[in-house]
Amino acid sequence: MSDIDRKRAERLMGEVGLDALVLFQPEAFQYAIGASAGVATMWGRAGAAIALVPADAISPLGAIASDHAAGGVRQKAPDVDLRTHRIWIDTVDLLGVKDPADIDDAYRAAGGGGARPETFDRAVSFNLLSDLLNERGLGGGKIGVDLEFMPAADFEALKRALPQVQWVDGSLLLRRLRSVKTPREIARLKRAAIAAEGGLKRMMEAVRLEASVRDLSQAWQSGAQDTATSGDFTLSGHWDFISVGPNLSDVRAKVTSGALIKADVGTLVEGYSSDSARTFTYGPPSPLAREIFKALETAFHAGLEQIRPGNSFATVHDAMLRSMRRDGFGEYYRGHFGHSVGGSVGIEEWPFFSASNQEVIAADMVVALEAPFYGQNFGALMIEDQFLVTPHGAECMNSLPRGLIDLARRDV
Repeated sequence: MSDIDRKRAERLMGEVGLDALVLFQPEAFQYAIGASAGVATMWGRAGAAIALVPADAISPLGAIASDHAAGGVRQKAPDVDLRTHRIWIDTVDLLGVKDPADIDDAYRAAGGGGARPETFDRAVSFNLLSDLLNERGLGGGKIGVDLEFMPAADFEALKRALPQVQWVDGSLLLRRLRSVKTPREIARLKRAAIAAEGGLKRMMEAVRLEASVRDLSQAWQSGAQDTATSGDFTLSGHWDFISVGPNLSDVRAKVTSGALIKADVGTLVEGYSSDSARTFTYGPPSPLAREIFKALETAFHAGLEQIRPGNSFATVHDAMLRSMRRDGFGEYYRGHFGHSVGGSVGIEEWPFFSASNQEVIAADMVVALEAPFYGQNFGALMIEDQFLVTPHGAECMNSLPRGLIDLARRDV
């Protein structure tokens, strides 16, 4: 099932005069079609999998995928108009076959046979796309492409293969589509946040003198996995950035008395990544750490007050930076104070809470708000929570207290 709101896509494409989107990035294919783009995308080239999203919301989605990925696409997206191309992997259905002499007949029955390409044949994929567009009356249309992904050489080949199409950059439109989440996407992100926080609780239990970064990471991972299992869902991935003590890059660091422990973590559910962070100490923090953290808390709440529909992402950044300035941090600069989260490439998605981003905050966005401070020969301090934007403000997906928690006291 596609995660695209087709009516919203129709409106956004209408605003810029597009007849369709054609998407090549594997994550964009998954988003549009609701099924994996397949292993042929491992080469990082355009054409292994292609999604067609017509502007007309009632026009069916189209897809071009490898014969190896076709079964999964048909199972998960049976209503998609699918065309297939051959890739290097040779497979054949041997149901009922017992004699090796009958294997060739099984190939022929499936319409297979013949030489296979080294990886995949881009020209074949582009020809299939041409057929699909022409059948839909889009062969001479204005079509957006996710050029933020597409290699330049592949784009030139696409323009040569389909010269009648007016190809334009549809990257920003795709970003805007992805920034507002559907209920299914929101559910994934809530589960991912729950699992990550379960991992943090397990990690907190593991913090003791001489515990290493690796010990804490392993405890976090096991807690996140156990939380997902008890919640009857599966993690598709996880990541963590844990630092201990004054050397921010020391992966061998161990917990010492008064050490700062920063854990910036996330888990993935069906490819959708959560993002949250907490800071702990083992023993009383230094007066400097307390003062810095107090300023971060104030800035965090200043930004959170601005997360509501109608405000811009820049408004949040401005509120937080002004707060830091009021607390005496005249040379503290932060490129962004958070971002959208979802199922795109990497942990952080556009829009960002940055000084120049005038994108308007909208209901059903899911964002991570962060207030960090990194000091080499001091340590890292960070507050980060994940929020669902509602019509009236922001609903937090995390439950752990945001304060600078002394784990030596074990009173949390």
